[in-house]
Amino acid sequence: MSRSTADSAPSATLPTPKERRRLREALALSEEQVAEAMGVTKATVRAWETGRSTPRGRKREAYAKLLGTYEPAGAAPSPERPNGSTPQKPQPQPKRQPQAETQAQAQGAGATPGPGAAQSGSGNVRPKAAAKRAAKPPRAPSPSPAIASGPGRKGPAKPQERLKPAAKATPETPEAPAAPATAVPAAEVPAVPGLTPEQAFDALYAHAAPGLVHQTYLLTGRRRLSRESVEYAFHHAWEHWPEVAVDPDPVGWVRATAYEYALSPWHRLRRAHKHPDAPPTEANRRALLAALLELPPPYRRTVLLYDGLGLDLPETAAETEASTPAAANRLLHARTVLGQRIPELAEPEALHRRLGALVAEAPTATLPAARAVRTGSERRTRTWTRAVLGVTAVLIGVTGLTAVTAPTRYIPVNAPGETVNGVPVRGGPQKLRPEDLELRDKLRSEPNPGPERLVPTAE
Repeated sequence: MSRSTADSAPSATLPTPKERRRLREALALSEEQVAEAMGVTKATVRAWETGRSTPRGRKREAYAKLLGTYEPAGAAPSPERPNGSTPQKPQPQPKRQPQAETQAQAQGAGATPGPGAAQSGSGNVRPKAAAKRAAKPPRAPSPSPAIASGPGRKGPAKPQERLKPAAKATPETPEAPAAPATAVPAAEVPAVPGLTPEQAFDALYAHAAPGLVHQTYLLTGRRRLSRESVEYAFHHAWEHWPEVAVDPDPVGWVRATAYEYALSPWHRLRRAHKHPDAPPTEANRRALLAALLELPPPYRRTVLLYDGLGLDLPETAAETEASTPAAANRLLHARTVLGQRIPELAEPEALHRRLGALVAEAPTATLPAARAVRTGSERRTRTWTRAVLGVTAVLIGVTGLTAVTAPTRYIPVNAPGETVNGVPVRGGPQKLRPEDLELRDKLRSEPNPGPERLVPTAE
């Protein structure tokens, strides 16, 4: 196929950034292995999985094949053979078993999948890279702790070592019903055609803002800071609305911004947010909130996302910008500390029910209207833009004035003489008197005084 034909081919459809990470971990591939197979750097693979960038062209198709989500738009014509013979009709290939079922059967039979087993589902791995990884000895699976899935998970329980992608439902294998959820996280606002950006933002604000205020209060214990964090997050969302509007999870986008602002350590320097608010009057809520506030901020955020909102472990790790094993270790440590402080929450199911019920409570915070948030964001943007333009104009004016008034050459300044007092007497021999000068001249003019001496003469 020529290059022009390849470029004009329709681009492959990729899953969401969170789903890309989940599929990679389900295939037991590290970021280094994916980067080596795709011929890119590890930072590029991380950017693909966080949504900061997306592969294009042939790399996009290769990346979709590596993840196992490539679906060609139509059957491409068979290429001609080099000798000019007519290609034979392709024989029907046997139906391949889904990747998740294959790994599940291998684990049920007691076999440990190696690096080569993860690559069998991808058809675009370069032969050289595949040969390198096949020559390496198989690595033992990382000893990441197993996290028990509570009743509020989004899907069936999954072991931590292999987070498999959900297989598509087929006539032979119908889709299994999902487990009932007690604490459902804030879902994506359904896209309604014909909405203006202002109406879509108002709908997102009305849907997610009250719950986010309650969640940030559980993270910080400060009501005023929680309202300020949510307002800042929606200000930021309106400034970047083209990006938020196309995001697969706009609520998660705003939630991550609000959490980052609320857990910033710089708030400790502010007198208004130096100490938490008065604890609740109920004993159970007061004990749970005090135990949460004793955890470090990353651990507090992880347990709230996983046990409170019911996010999966890869989604929790992606939102907290940590690896999946690190998020699992944070979750286990947070559960251990909370179980020691509150013995009845030592079981993961009990902690999940309590946090889910606490997050699902109806918020009572009063927030400004969505229109006020939008106008405030626009006003702040105009103010900062004018300030930057004003400072830039002042700097340009000062620079121009300096260039005009500065001298083109250096003129040294001759200072007038002044009488200096208090200088000590100059050391050395004394000044000669007239008699001394006369004696010196006489000695210089008559070099041989005294009696007659023999002076050699040249003959």
